[in-house]
Amino acid sequence: MSLDSHMEKVLWTQDQILDRVTQIASQITRDFNAAPDPPLFVGVATGALLFFSDLVRRIQLPLSLDLVRAQSYGSGTLSNGAPSVCLDLKLDVKGKHVVLVEDIVDTGCTLSCLIAHLEAKGVSSVSICAFLDKPTRRKVPIKLVGDGKFYKGFECPDYFVVGYGMDFAELYRNLPYIGVLKPEHYK
Repeated sequence: MSLDSHMEKVLWTQDQILDRVTQIASQITRDFNAAPDPPLFVGVATGALLFFSDLVRRIQLPLSLDLVRAQSYGSGTLSNGAPSVCLDLKLDVKGKHVVLVEDIVDTGCTLSCLIAHLEAKGVSSVSICAFLDKPTRRKVPIKLVGDGKFYKGFECPDYFVVGYGMDFAELYRNLPYIGVLKPEHYK
């Protein structure tokens, strides 16, 4: 069984993805080059792990890493609208600049939950680095903290996408590209 046969189409190839990740990493390096303290990059597990790994290896600055896990999808294709933090940070974020690295910003509910969680822990600022952004599905506005910025890889059309860390029922994360899953594989 070929996973490629489950795709309706490929939106972004592996080469396009890595080129864009390199561009984002260069922008972040420029933006934080003069910062007095190293930023803390927080990857949102599990969907952002591949993007997170590729991104931080290309950033030419001292930085710290941590992970957080939030749940909002379960095994469906739509966010349940009530995200929760189910695995918290290991590092203390008080007074730090955090770059929250997310696979996809859809409704904005999960991201808003995570930003509020970080804000309650006393961060000085929060930037967002989202691999994909689906502004057409936004239900909650994204409110950055302090001098935070919003970095994004690609604006995603309103398709159900998988690959490069993103899944359906924990499958397809290992694809090196972003593809549109054929409906018969998730209905």
